[in-house]
Order: sequence, then C-alpha cells, then structure tokens
Amino acid sequence: MPILSFGIQHIDLITGKKTSTIRKLWKTPLKKGDRLHCYWNLVSKEKKKIFEAEVVGTNIIEYKDLKNNDEIAIKEGYGNAKEMIKEFKKMYVDKLKDSDKFQIIQFKKLDVNKWEGEKIDEKAMISQRADILFDSGKYDKSELCYSAALRFDPNDIYLLNKKGDNLSRLGRFEDAIKCYDKALSIENNNEYIWNNKAIALLNYGKPEKALKSNGKAMDLNSKNPSILYWRGFILQILGKLDEALEIYDNLIKINSENPEVWNARGNLLTEMDRHEEALDSYNKGLEHCFDEGDVDPVTQNRKGNALLDLGRYEEALEAYDEAIRLDKNNEWFWLNKGLVLLELRRFKEADNIFTKVLSINPENDDARVLREECLENM
Repeated sequence: MPILSFGIQHIDLITGKKTSTIRKLWKTPLKKGDRLHCYWNLVSKEKKKIFEAEVVGTNIIEYKDLKNNDEIAIKEGYGNAKEMIKEFKKMYVDKLKDSDKFQIIQFKKLDVNKWEGEKIDEKAMISQRADILFDSGKYDKSELCYSAALRFDPNDIYLLNKKGDNLSRLGRFEDAIKCYDKALSIENNNEYIWNNKAIALLNYGKPEKALKSNGKAMDLNSKNPSILYWRGFILQILGKLDEALEIYDNLIKINSENPEVWNARGNLLTEMDRHEEALDSYNKGLEHCFDEGDVDPVTQNRKGNALLDLGRYEEALEAYDEAIRLDKNNEWFWLNKGLVLLELRRFKEADNIFTKVLSINPENDDARVLREECLENM
C-alpha cells in the first residue's frame, strides 16, 4: 500500500489541478495501476488523509536532468527548478548526485466509494482547510478550497457565504455579490448574508444598494450590533450624518464598551466639525481598549487631528507620538506631528520630522514643501 505525504501548501491537490508528483526512486518503483494513499503532513500531528488515487503513468529521470528543469518544477508546484531542488535537499538527507534517479508519478484521484482504506468526509476536510487558510489571510488559496468544497454541494449556505466573504477580501466584489445572491435565493431570511452583501455592495461603490441590502438585514434583526454598525457607516458614506449618529448612539446604548463604535462615532463627529465631542468619543474608545493589542494607532492619529483642530497642540503632539509608537513607519503620522511643530514655530524640530517623512517616502510632496517652509523660517 504505497503512501504519499504532501505538504499542506499543495492546495492544487484539493482542486484537482495537481495530478502528478515527483519522488526519489524507491527500491520497488511504482507502476501503472498501483493504489496510492495520499496524506497531508504524514509525520506530524496535522496528519490528515486527503484521498486515494490510482497511478496512471510513471517516468524515471536522473537528477542531472531534473535539477535545471523549470517545466517539471512548475508542474510540481514550485516557482522554478531552483526552488524545487532547495526543497529536495531538505527532504533527502544524503547529498544528491547527478546519477540519482527520481520517478515522476501521474495519478488519478478515485471517488471515495472506491477507496480501500479509511473513508473521510471530503467536503468537511476541504471546508476546514479553507477556513484555516481564510483565517490566516491566505485568501487566494482559501477561495480555491471553498470552490472545491462547493463542488460537493453547490447549495451549501455556509460555504456560499464564506466564499463571498473570501471574494470580498480579494476585491472581487461583483463575484462576492453573486455568491451572496445564490445563498439568499436558498435562504432568504438570513440576516448575516444580507448584511455581508451590503458590505460588498458598499465596497463595490454602490452605497444606495448597500443601504437597501442592510435594510433587509435590519428587517430581520434590528438589534444586531454588526448590522447596526454597518448601517451607520453606510449612512455616513451617503452623507446622512444625523441618521448615522443616531445609529452609533443606539449602538452605544446596546454596548457602551465597544471601542470600534466609539471610534466610528468620533470619525463622524469630526466630519460634522464637532471636534470636542469627537475627542470625547476617541477618548472613550481608548478607555475601552483593555490591552496593548487593542489600541489602534489610527484612532490615536485621529485623536491628534481633533486636538489639532481645537488648537490644543501639546496634547496633539502626545497623541501623534503614541500613534507613531504603535506604527513607527507611518509617514502620515509623522507628517501630522511635523504640522503641529510648525504651528508651534518649532522649525528645527519640524524640519527633522519632515526629513524623517522623506526617508520613509521620498515621493511625499507635502513633506518636501513643508520642509522648505521650515528652512525659510529657521
């Protein structure tokens, strides 16, 4: 019973795109008709059966003909031969010689009903892999897995919704909306999918349609904080600022300890030129960040902006310094600090800051112009 182990990076195994592999020649070479039992990470705790397959063809090649063969390397899932050989040197302890023989193995995946060994729920296995990839931000690969899982059941609501979320992360909003629409054609009373569709429509540049989709979600559950949050944001984009503020205030009544809502309210109040109230919202948001990882440098920067608009320059400097501490290479945080120093007529310090901005991004024209202003006043 030949067993093949693959690394979990070989997502093409799931999609069916990968139908061959290459291994150092075994004492008993594989032959056409042999049954393969294929696993991910065979010798680790992540060991998982992928499928069984039948060998449909083989070919033997010497290492000297393999080590520079980009075509074979690409079929094996590598960028080029150099990458493949680097991996082989990790896999095989003995130094590889030009005369060493490798076997290229072509295989055909078998239907689970024809497996000889343990049968698995392929849909569940692929869905789990998709979720892991999605949660780790590998959206290109997770989208392939969600598509593969949907081949087992094209009407799975969970998978359609997750694929829609995945496509949104990839910026493919039109495709995401199609996924949500298909899910809603099966389950029209799902508030989460209506809201996810609203988010995709908003990102696709269709805020009016986004508001309607969010309204469908509101009809189903007007107390859902996520639905309310996005309604406030959509209304803000549409310029319906008073309505958006009412939504954020309602959210605070539901949960007064959500920093995201306080920050969103602060941004809205800043847009409404209500800077004292905006500052209060930012401070409330920061109060409810319970550990260092929750503190948002963007919020600190916006707090600095509110203080700058109020002419409270020393406090603005403190806010920008905190934003910079959390994100040292953000050119705009540094630029804002330089603007405060310019307002305070501390030209030498401001010049140093604008020089720092230009070291991060030499193309920042604002920093270049402001630095020249500093030099004229020094």
